[in-house]
This record gives sequence, structure tokens and C-alpha cells, in this order.
Amino acid sequence: MDEPKTHRAAYVEIDPSAYNVDIHLAYATADNFTGQPVYTNAHCFLHEDAAEHLARAIELAGRLGYRMLVFDALRPSEAQWALWNHTPDPDFLADPRRGSPHSRGVAVDLTLIDDAGLPLDMGTHFDAFTPLSHHGADVSPDAQRNRHLLLGIMSTAGWDFYSKEWWHFQLFDPRRYPLVEDRDLDKPMMS
Repeated sequence: MDEPKTHRAAYVEIDPSAYNVDIHLAYATADNFTGQPVYTNAHCFLHEDAAEHLARAIELAGRLGYRMLVFDALRPSEAQWALWNHTPDPDFLADPRRGSPHSRGVAVDLTLIDDAGLPLDMGTHFDAFTPLSHHGADVSPDAQRNRHLLLGIMSTAGWDFYSKEWWHFQLFDPRRYPLVEDRDLDKPMMS
């Protein structure tokens, strides 16, 4: 009997021009809840399965006259530990001992932007660790509509959502994907 073959998971770098997407990796800047960069290098990776779903979502948003702005995608396990050590809040961060869908390359944090390149009003900023970030929160009617629009696009493209973060989407059954450490990537993010 043959041994099952194992192969290295394929991680795709999301290039803004190839994917027709805007990227601002918040954790490669000080513009995040830690107040300092977590990533040394701003590379935006996803598992190839997630990259296909993202391409579909981008295409659907484009049909409606919108673009997408990515705040975070694959997050090496080392980065998850850095975030957790700063703010160990299980409502908004996955415990790195269990692993985050981001650390498996199958989650993306994003929003919609208009034709002027401005983010739509979603009622809170990305990574606002507050109940106002929850789906169904008491935000303005415009923000509620925009959240529903984003949720509809991402759901149609095959993504699952997290009820406490309007910006977070992940593939279904993310634990079937392996955790990724910085050394697993062709281009390191942490060093």
C-alpha cells in the first residue's frame, strides 16, 4: 500500500495589480491596535484556496462599482503570538495555542472602497475591539447597509464570517489547513 503523499501548501502573494485590489497591511505599520509594526515586511499572502475566493469577491465587488481594501491576510503564528501577548482578548483575537484562521492563510480582513478610493462607512474602524464592531450592532443605517453589502459579496464568494468583526472573513472549516510560521513562507514577513 502506498503512503499518502504530503506536499507543501501553496501560498499565493496577493499582488495589487494582478488582483485589482488595494492593500494596506495594518500590522506592517504602526496604524494598528498595538501602536507599532508587527510585520517587518509587508507581504500579503493567502493559501491558494483563499486566494481563489478573494479573486471571486473582488470580481463581484467590481460589478457593483466597488474595490476592496485588504488590511490583513496570512498572519504567521509568530505575529499571532505578538498580538495575543499585547491584547489577550479571545473575543477579537484567536488564542495562538489553538491557531487563528489568519495563521493558516485562510482569513482576510478587508473593507469596500468607492471609486474615489475612500473606504465605505462601516460604523467603526478596522480592529475596533468594541461591540459596535459586531454584525447587527447599533450603527448608522448607511454603515449597516455597507456591512450587509460586504457580507453579501463575501458570502456569495464562498467566505464564512465572524459575528464580532464586520471586517473578518475566513474559509469554512479553517482548521483543516496547517498553521504557518514565518519560515514556511518564500518571503518572510517577520524578519
